[in-house]
Amino acid sequence: MLSSLRSIDPYVFFLDDLHRARSSVPCLTGLRPERDICIITRRGRARFARGTEPACHGRDAVAAAAKANDGENLLEARRRAGLTSLAIIARPGPRGISVQCCLRQLAGSIGRRVRCAQTCQGRKDRKVSNPFDDRLGKNPANFVALSPLSFLARSAEVYPDKIALIHGALRQTWAQTYARCCRLASALARSGIGVGDTVAVLAPNTPAMYEAHFGVPMSGAVLNTINIRLDAATIGFILAHGGAKVLLVDSEFAAVAAEAVGRCERPPHVIDIDDPIYDGEGPRIGEVDYEALLATGDPTHRWELPRDEWQAIALNYTSGTTGNPKGVVIHHRGAYLNSFGNAVASVMGPDSVYLWTLPMFHCNGWSFTWTMALLGGTNVCLRRVETRAIFEAIKQHRVTHLCGAPIVLNMMVNAPEAERSLVDHPLEAMTGGAAPPAAVIARMEEMGIAVTHLYGLTETYGPTVACAWHDEWNSLPLAERAKLKSRAGVRKAIMEEVTVLDPETLQPVPRDGETLGEVVMRGNVVMRGYLKNPRATEESFAGGWYHTGDLGVIHPDGYIQIKDRSKDIIISGGENISSIELEDTLYQHPAILEAAVVARPDAHWGETPCAFIALKPEASATEADIIAFCREHLAGFKVPKTVVFGPLPKTATGKVQKYVLRERARGAGGVERRE
Repeated sequence: MLSSLRSIDPYVFFLDDLHRARSSVPCLTGLRPERDICIITRRGRARFARGTEPACHGRDAVAAAAKANDGENLLEARRRAGLTSLAIIARPGPRGISVQCCLRQLAGSIGRRVRCAQTCQGRKDRKVSNPFDDRLGKNPANFVALSPLSFLARSAEVYPDKIALIHGALRQTWAQTYARCCRLASALARSGIGVGDTVAVLAPNTPAMYEAHFGVPMSGAVLNTINIRLDAATIGFILAHGGAKVLLVDSEFAAVAAEAVGRCERPPHVIDIDDPIYDGEGPRIGEVDYEALLATGDPTHRWELPRDEWQAIALNYTSGTTGNPKGVVIHHRGAYLNSFGNAVASVMGPDSVYLWTLPMFHCNGWSFTWTMALLGGTNVCLRRVETRAIFEAIKQHRVTHLCGAPIVLNMMVNAPEAERSLVDHPLEAMTGGAAPPAAVIARMEEMGIAVTHLYGLTETYGPTVACAWHDEWNSLPLAERAKLKSRAGVRKAIMEEVTVLDPETLQPVPRDGETLGEVVMRGNVVMRGYLKNPRATEESFAGGWYHTGDLGVIHPDGYIQIKDRSKDIIISGGENISSIELEDTLYQHPAILEAAVVARPDAHWGETPCAFIALKPEASATEADIIAFCREHLAGFKVPKTVVFGPLPKTATGKVQKYVLRERARGAGGVERRE
C-alpha cells in the first residue's frame, strides 16, 4: 500500500480493527509503536498501537492538537513527543474526520502533502469514489522499471558504429560495447551469479571498468567498484562486508588484491584484467582472465530489466576517515534519473566527448558512466590522472567535458605553460567533492575552460546540486564570476528538495547567506540506505530528510553555499569560523599550491585557526608572510594563528585528511598567545 512511514509526512488510516490491519498492511508491520505510531481514539485520546497508555504526556498534546484541528501545534507536539514519524490512526467516526481535516491543515502549514489510506473494508459509506483509481492501474504496456541498462541497448541500436570508448589505440563502438557487456552478463549468469549477489571490481578507468557498469547489473548482480588507492585491510573489509562472489582485478593492483582476498573467510572468485596500456607487471591471482571470461559468454544474451526499479544496482563504500567505511546501496531508478540530471546540468548531447579524469570507482563516476550511454557520446579513458595526459587527450580527441575534484583543477592550472597551451577549444569542467577555491576557478576560466561547481555525496549518487549559471552574470568581472561559481548552487531537476535547516529544530534557516545550518535533501536520488547498518541509516534519514553533515548557508536567490563539514567548523571565542573561507583566501596567495585549515586548541580562545600549506615548486613564503596576507583579506579573529608548511595528507580519492591535520594541531599543544 504505502512503502514506508519513515518520514515527517503524517498519515491517517480509518480502521475498524487495528490489530487486523497491522498484520495485513505491509507498511504498518515494521513500525515501532512507541516511536512511530500515535493513535487518536474516538474520544480523542492518544495511545500506543499495542493498546497501552503512553508514558509521555506529549502524546496527549498530539491528541489535543488533533481535536482542535490545529496543524501547527500538531507538528510541534509531534516533535516534543519524540515521534520520528506521525501516523494518526483513527477509528471511523467524527474524530476520524476531525483528524483528517487537521492533517490537511497541517499539510498546508508545512507545505507538504498528506497521504491518506483507507483500509476499512466493508464500510461502503466510508469509501471515496475516484474514477482514476483501480481500473487505470499499472500493466506491462504502461509501466517498465527504470534502469540505466536500457541506455546501452538504445545507443547500440541508434549509434551502432559510433565510437563509444577510446583507450590508447582502442576504438570500440557502441554495438561492440553492448555485445561485450552481454557476454559479461551471460558469463556471470552461467557461473551462478544473479540477483542478490555482489561483483566487485578493482580497476582504474579502463574499458573493462566501464563495461562492468552494465554487464554486472545485466546479470542481476550488484556492482561494487573499489577504490584502487585503498590498503589491503580496507579492501578486505569491503569484500567481506559486501559479500563479493566475484572480484575483477586489474593486474596493477593484483598484489594488494591478493592480500585482501586472503583476509576473507569466504574469498571471491578472482578474474584478472590485463590492460594492454599498463606496462608494469603484477602477479596473476585469478582463475581466468577477463577476455577469456567474455569468450564464454553469449553476445546476444537476453538479459532482463529488474522487476523492481528499487532493486540495488551498485554498492559504493564511503571513504571513511575513521573506522570502517559504510556501504551505500543505490538503486536502478536513482541511477536512471541521475543520468538525465547530469545531461541537463552539464548541457551534454550525442556529440559530447567525455574525458575520464574522475575515477569510475567514485560514485560510479558520479553516474556519468550511465550518462554517456544515455547520450551515445564518446568516453575517453584515462588510466592515470596526470596533467600531460589530460591536456594531450583534450587536444587530440577534442574533449568537450570532464569532471574532477578541485585538486585536479589545481593540478591543471599549475601545469607547465607548454601543457596548458594545448587547450585550443572551449570545454566544460564539472568539479565537486570539496568546495573549489574561487582563485582556481578564475584561472581555469582564463584557460578557456568553463567550470561548473557541483555538490553531492556518495549517498546521493554523486552531485545532485549544480551552480546553474545566469547569462546576466557574464558581464561581471572575472573574480566576481568565480566567486559566484564557487557556491554549490541549486538542486538538479531530478532532486525534489534541497535546503538548509537548523539542525536542532529542523526549521529552514533565513535566506540571508549568513545563517549556518545543515544541508539536507530528499528525493529519488537518495540512497536506499547503508548495507547492514540500520542505525546509521535511521540517523541519516531523521525527520524525513537525508542529513549530509555539511554546514552551509542559503542565499536570497536560493543558491546554497557549503561552509564546512559540521566537524570542521572552528569556534574561536564563541565565533564560528569557516575553514573553507580561510582556504579560499589562502589559495589567492601566489606562492601557495595547496592549503587546509583546522582548529588548534587555544588556552584563551578555545580554538584558533591553524593553516597547513604546501608551496608551489621554487616558491617561498614564511609564516609571517602568510599571516600578513590573511590580515589584508580577513577579519582579525579569522586570521590563522599558526602556519605549518609541508605536503598535505590525502585520502584515496584525493581529499585532504583533515582528521590527520587535527591530530597534528592537537599534538602541537595549545596556543598560549592572546590576541
